[in-house]
Amino acid sequence: MRLSRSLASVTVAVALVMSLPYEAVPHARVKRPVAAQPFGAECRTRINGSHVTAYCHNPYPGTDGVSLHVECDKWWDIDTDGTPVDTGPAMTVRLTGRCWEDVRSAWVSHQRR
Repeated sequence: MRLSRSLASVTVAVALVMSLPYEAVPHARVKRPVAAQPFGAECRTRINGSHVTAYCHNPYPGTDGVSLHVECDKWWDIDTDGTPVDTGPAMTVRLTGRCWEDVRSAWVSHQRR
């Protein structure tokens, strides 16, 4: 009779441990990586003939240094790299550039400030 009582209590204890949710079971502590803060202004670039215009809006709390880069189509036409412009939180900036003739490509680079 004593054997059946101890067997019953062990069975109940095992059943309780097995019914615990996974999150309640102790685990080894592992450091989780710190989530990176969102960063980067959203930029829209438009090429019209030899002129380039980019509008950049920063929806995040950090400041983003944006600059316009223009690559010209002709070999003798000088490519340009604009100076960085600080784009603060909730701020929109307009960047412009041009070539003497046609534009091959244009893009905006970002830099944390």
